[in-house]
Amino acid sequence: MINPAFEPYLRLARENPEPSPLSVSTEERRLAFRNKALALRGDIPVPVDARDCVLALDGRELSARLYVPEGDKGQALVAYFHGGSFVVGDIETHDWLCRRLAFDTNMRFLSVDYRLAPEHPFPAGLNDAVDTLRYVAAHPGEFAADGARLIAMGDSAGANLVTVASTLVRDEDLNLAAQVLICPTLGPEVVTESAHRFATGYFLNLDHLRYDYRQYLGEFTDHTDPRVTPLLCNDLARVAPAIVVVAECDPLRDEGVAYAGLLEHFRVPVELLEAKGMVHGFLEMGGVVPEALAIVGDLAAHLQRLVTTTTT
Repeated sequence: MINPAFEPYLRLARENPEPSPLSVSTEERRLAFRNKALALRGDIPVPVDARDCVLALDGRELSARLYVPEGDKGQALVAYFHGGSFVVGDIETHDWLCRRLAFDTNMRFLSVDYRLAPEHPFPAGLNDAVDTLRYVAAHPGEFAADGARLIAMGDSAGANLVTVASTLVRDEDLNLAAQVLICPTLGPEVVTESAHRFATGYFLNLDHLRYDYRQYLGEFTDHTDPRVTPLLCNDLARVAPAIVVVAECDPLRDEGVAYAGLLEHFRVPVELLEAKGMVHGFLEMGGVVPEALAIVGDLAAHLQRLVTTTTT
C-alpha cells in the first residue's frame, strides 16, 4: 500500500501527466526533470561541504562534485551515478540527495556527470562509470584518505551502470567494498508483476523508460547482452558485496528482488532493503516527504557494516 504522504504528488502528476518523449525535445525533457527535482527537494539545508571537480579520464573529462560531511576523515568514498533513464538527470538534479546521503551516512560522496544518450549512446555512459571507478582507485588522495574503501552507488539508470561496472572490474584491485543499487533498472524487457501493476501513475512511466532504453542503446540491439540486461548475467562470482534497495510501489521492484537473488545464487553477500509504501525515486522526494528518508538510516548502518567487514 502506498504511503499516504505521496498521494498529493501522485494526484498532481496524474492531473498533469508528462508529455510523451516523442512530443518534446531532449533538452525540454532535461529542463523539466531538473525543475521537478528542484521542487521536490524542498528547502531543508544540509550541512555538507561540496566542491566541483573534473575527472581526467582517457580522452575525455567528466564533471563531478565531491561532498564532504563535517567531521569526516575520508575513510570511505561513494562514487554516485544519478538516475534519469540514461537520458536526463545531472549533478544538479541529485545535489540535494547526495548532500543528504553524505550527511546521513557520514561518508564522502562523489557525484559523477556521466555522458547521456542520445548524444552518447551505449556504451558511453557505462564506460564513464567503469573508468570513474578506475580513476578514483588510482587517485585516492584527490578525494579521500589513502586506503579509503570505495563504494559504487547509483539509483535507477545509475544503478544499472553500477551493477555492470562492478562486474567488469571485479578482478581489478580497486578496493571496491560494496555496490549499492537503489531502485535499479536492469534491462529494457520489463515484464514482471510489479511492472504490470505500477506501469503508469507512480512517477515512473514504463513506456517512457522503454523509449529511453532505445535512445540509450542506439544501434545496439542485443538485449541479452549482460551489459544491457544484468539480470541475464551468467556469472556474478566475486563481484563486490551488494545492498539492493527496492520500493514497494515501484514497477522495477521485482527486478531488484530478482537481482538480489541472482547475487545470492553466486554466493555474493547481499542485503535486500524494501522501502514499504515508497515509489520509484522516493529518496529524491525526501525534501517534501520526510518519511521517504526513513530508509537512509538503515542504509547507512548497512554501509558502515559492509565497509568495516571488508576492511578486516
